[in-house]
Amino acid sequence: MRLSHYLAVCGVASRRQAARLIDTGRVSINDQLGVHTDRVDLFEMVTILVDGKPILPVQAKQYFIYHKPVGIDCRLLAGDPHSLLHVLPDFPRLYPAGRLDKDSRGLLLLTNDGQLTQALMHPDFYHPKTYVVQVDKPVCADFLLMMAQGVQYADVQTRPCDIRPLSLSVNEDRFEIVLTQGLNRQIRRMCQALGYKVIDLLRIKLLDVCLDELAEKTLRPLTAAELLSLKASERDN
Repeated sequence: MRLSHYLAVCGVASRRQAARLIDTGRVSINDQLGVHTDRVDLFEMVTILVDGKPILPVQAKQYFIYHKPVGIDCRLLAGDPHSLLHVLPDFPRLYPAGRLDKDSRGLLLLTNDGQLTQALMHPDFYHPKTYVVQVDKPVCADFLLMMAQGVQYADVQTRPCDIRPLSLSVNEDRFEIVLTQGLNRQIRRMCQALGYKVIDLLRIKLLDVCLDELAEKTLRPLTAAELLSLKASERDN
């Protein structure tokens, strides 16, 4: 299999992230700089290093959800004391299937299944993600309508989405929103374009996987039903 696919199978990163590791010269295979056309035979002895460290052989697939608190950066940077890397167990080696920005909290899927990660992160697959958002002033009908229709900011036009206030109070400053995109800081930028500032952003659901009562900073394995749901979504793509 191709080198990037092998790195994903070994749980190093998703295939897209593995391709970036190769692009930046951080991967070597048998003491040679790795390139995208390199292929790995599972039945041959090879030495593959990422950032000078040997990668572990193919591991059994693992699937967890983590309740990420505010202040944790999802980038796996060893030199950053706030990196998610310092929260993850040493084994099995896990990485996030998608991200939450440092100022956001909630459900984060952690796995070493590169193929599933690729499917969940690909923008063409329209996987729904649900958030509860608090803003700096009461939401009005016009704001909800414009958010639902899609918002333009910079050179981006967001997709239409489902949105509803959490109560009918005139002072309601929270809403639930379901996105099928994963643009960088998307909800914050949508709100900003309409004159609102996000105070709190909590992801509560990814497809059929729910955060529910999982305590902050806590990790738990996916249930069999949750995993079947994610795998079914992967096959549908």
